[in-house]
Amino acid sequence: MKRLFLLFVTLCVSGAIIAATELTEDVSDPRGKMVPWTKGAWETGKYRNVFLEAGYSQEEIDAKLQKAYSDLFEGPNRVYFEVGDDMAYVSDLKNHDARTEGLSYGLMVAVQFDKKEIFDKLWRWTVKYMQHQEGPREAYFAWSVNPQTGRQNSQGSASDGEFYFVTDLLLASNRWGNDTGIDYYKEARRILDAMWSKDGTDGIRNVINVENKMINFVPEGMGYNWTDPSYHVPAFYEIWAEYAKDGHEEFYRECAKISREYLHKACHPVTGLTPDYTQFNGEPLRGGRMSAFGFDSWRVPMNIALDYSWSCKDIEWQQDYANRLHNFLYARGIDTFEDQFNPDGSARERIMGAGGYRSLRHSLGWVGATAAASLMSTQAKGWKFVDEVWEEKLEPYEDGYFDPYYDGFLYLFSLMHLSGNYQIIKPAETGN
Repeated sequence: MKRLFLLFVTLCVSGAIIAATELTEDVSDPRGKMVPWTKGAWETGKYRNVFLEAGYSQEEIDAKLQKAYSDLFEGPNRVYFEVGDDMAYVSDLKNHDARTEGLSYGLMVAVQFDKKEIFDKLWRWTVKYMQHQEGPREAYFAWSVNPQTGRQNSQGSASDGEFYFVTDLLLASNRWGNDTGIDYYKEARRILDAMWSKDGTDGIRNVINVENKMINFVPEGMGYNWTDPSYHVPAFYEIWAEYAKDGHEEFYRECAKISREYLHKACHPVTGLTPDYTQFNGEPLRGGRMSAFGFDSWRVPMNIALDYSWSCKDIEWQQDYANRLHNFLYARGIDTFEDQFNPDGSARERIMGAGGYRSLRHSLGWVGATAAASLMSTQAKGWKFVDEVWEEKLEPYEDGYFDPYYDGFLYLFSLMHLSGNYQIIKPAETGN
């Protein structure tokens, strides 16, 4: 009752009064309540195809997945661009740059789809234009680069880039081995070993805050002392613990555990929403947009769903989280719920802009991330979020805004999650 009252007050304040019963009552659906799996892929080697369970044919699922991939890597609005014969980059078109975020996403898609040539081209470009080859930042990456000139817009790193790059490379090592042109394991170890060698010289430190055992926002300056909820992907630490073999296995496993515990605190107890940035105790980082739910935070439900799919180590909380998030958003309208809030569900004081536009939307990337949470849902409502992302398309919004980069990648990732195609890639000799 306390949660219901809190949310009722929140929605009254935001000007969106919604009956409390709408927030907790499930819906009627011929497919019944969703039944999430209770064992993860590390144990079973299996991945749930939620779309198939929802009634879509495998042929339709394959076609939709291929279309989403083609839109990003091959189509007229692609974000993947080749340079010469042996390099390529991913561009955030609306911001006119290439980011470690986007390169690392492109690499993850490539390794999951078994696209070695694309992976190698992306990695060569990343090393040439983003990776520091000497100095205090050696082996780290400049988070933003002008793809036309190769000039680094910022030499600093965003910790999620390094986090993804190591994971991408370890999975690539498992999939393709290390003697086909690029030694992926050696590249991953170079980043990890450099990470552990950072001693604060010129302010550069580990991408993990070693005292709190959590990923930081940036590995230098004050950014070392706080975090971003959307950077927390416990599943990736378990890849490191299993395959990095750098002597920090138990530390990485502890990081995964602490990351799960942190998410309990960072996610609002009623809405499930997070601030974009927080202290390590989960409290919002105060100051303007930092304490609100925005673009960064869209990724949180997808990251939690990935952890559920692979590990199932936090079942009770993760199922409850998915139901709370879905309850809140469903009450806003399954085909209209917005993409920016305060964590308590109230309206933001100032809406974030992107690409020259500043408005609330029913954004494709956010729709996809919320649908991925259906992997954990125990309600019939979960099907509605699956159906909603199935019906969505990567296309311009009514106001003209179009983001094939961020919307596109989150949409593709959501399809991969819901079709069972975002997988732990184990060494070839032990199978996948």
